[in-house]
Amino acid sequence: MVALISAFGLVLAVELPDKTLVATLVLTTRFRGGPVFAGVCAAFALQSVIAVAFGSVLTLLPDVVLSLVVASMFGLGAFMLLREGFSEADEAGEDASRVGPVPLSFARSAMTSFGVLFAAEWGDASQLATASLAARIGNPVAVGVGAFTALIVVAGLAVFIGAKIRSRIRPKLIQRCAGFAFAGFAAFALVQLAF
Repeated sequence: MVALISAFGLVLAVELPDKTLVATLVLTTRFRGGPVFAGVCAAFALQSVIAVAFGSVLTLLPDVVLSLVVASMFGLGAFMLLREGFSEADEAGEDASRVGPVPLSFARSAMTSFGVLFAAEWGDASQLATASLAARIGNPVAVGVGAFTALIVVAGLAVFIGAKIRSRIRPKLIQRCAGFAFAGFAAFALVQLAF
C-alpha cells in the first residue's frame, strides 16, 4: 500500500504542472472529451508499464549501482522540473479556448490523443519517478497502479475541468516544489550509499 500511495502522490505532484496536463487540455479544446480521455488513458497505461519494467530491470543491479542510477534519475527529474519551474515562459500558456472542438470520429480523436501523449511522456519526470520507485521499493505492480492512477486523475482534471484549472493553480510553483522533492529523493538515494 505504501508503494501505491508513494507512486500516486509523487506522480500527481509532478504531472499537475507538467506538459501532460497542458497537452490534454489543448487536445480537449480541439476534440471531444471522451475520445481524448480514452486515448490519453491508453498512452498512460503503456507508458506506466514501460516505466515499471525499466525500474524492475534496474533491481537486478548491485545495490551501489542501483542507488547511483536511482539518484541520477531523480536528479535528472529535479533538473527538468526546476528548469521548467524557473523558466521565463508565460504561465498562462496558449489560449486554445478560441478554437472549438473539431468534429472527428472517436477513433481518430483517440488515436491522435494517444500519439501526442505517448510521445510526450518519453523521458518525462513522471516516467523517471515511476521507474525509480519501482527499482527502489521493489513492488512494481503497486508502483505501476499508483502512477497510472495519478496520470488518469491529471487527465480527468484536464478533460473535465478544462481551462479553469490552469487559471486557479500556479504551475511554476508546483513544478518548483516537485523539483525540490526530486532533489531530496536523489540526495536520499545517495545518502543510502553510505549505509
